[in-house]
Amino acid sequence: MSEQTALTPQEVADLLKITKNTVYELIKRGELNSYKVGNKIRVDISDVNAYKNKDRVPAGGQTTGQDLIRPLRQELVSYAESIHPGGFVICGQDIILDILSRYLEMHPNGTKNLRSYVGSYSGLYALYNGNASLATAHLWDSQTNEYNLNYVRYMMPGTRAVLVNLAWREQGFYVQKGNPKGITGWEDLRREDIVMINREKGSGTRVLLDEHLKQLSISGNAIRGYERESSSHLAVASTVARGGADLGMGNEKAGLQVRGIDFIPLQKERYDLVIREEDLVKHPYQAVLQILNSREFREELEGIGGYDLTDLGKIIAST
Repeated sequence: MSEQTALTPQEVADLLKITKNTVYELIKRGELNSYKVGNKIRVDISDVNAYKNKDRVPAGGQTTGQDLIRPLRQELVSYAESIHPGGFVICGQDIILDILSRYLEMHPNGTKNLRSYVGSYSGLYALYNGNASLATAHLWDSQTNEYNLNYVRYMMPGTRAVLVNLAWREQGFYVQKGNPKGITGWEDLRREDIVMINREKGSGTRVLLDEHLKQLSISGNAIRGYERESSSHLAVASTVARGGADLGMGNEKAGLQVRGIDFIPLQKERYDLVIREEDLVKHPYQAVLQILNSREFREELEGIGGYDLTDLGKIIAST
């Protein structure tokens, strides 16, 4: 095979005998080089070989600290994968899921699990293809003014699923402290003096932005910085705080963690957990529902603040 051969994430997974989700995690952590062709991720075979060689013991048998850490990390991944086909993987970026992950490991009927910090589209795609156990979504449909249900039906055809609410969150603009550009809402995206930082395609925040741009007949190409993408709310907020952009979009909770920005609320969104209906009878999924409806879990989320927990743990809809 040529050293210049470009591989898909699935082909890389097949070569390394790991799951495709683990490949995405390696790329996200910067351990495996990759690049995009359009919207598709590709990895050169030379970079796969370089990653494999990192774990080999140098001549003479001497090892470094990293040589010792990497096999341990892979051992942990392998352990998680042995618990559930592909590992019990929870997709989504909100801190609620990190807390849920911890509770799930401690629950009598819970399980060890892996966190995948991907956007709504990628999470639903992974759930549909059996590469994730739970996915989250905050995808707004401008035609119905509803969240998530139509997207789940479209992204998971022929699959019965339930949507369980995690929280209602406030979405809006991050702007520099004091709002020096006087930004107030969507119409400011028409201004030539505004530079933005965007979220990646497939994230709920990006869908919300693009739906509103469509309603306002604003072309993304006309907005300075529209093509620049960051893969998390925190990264967007940080870029704005240090003057790399005049505005970015994200939820209020994430923005509270970054100094030097103000938050302009624009829309309240519903953040749901998506579960395949056939999985509901299994112990780990029963544990998830018990956790979401527990007093301890609710009180911990109330303690960190920034969420409307009115519907926490309620089954909102099913497909």
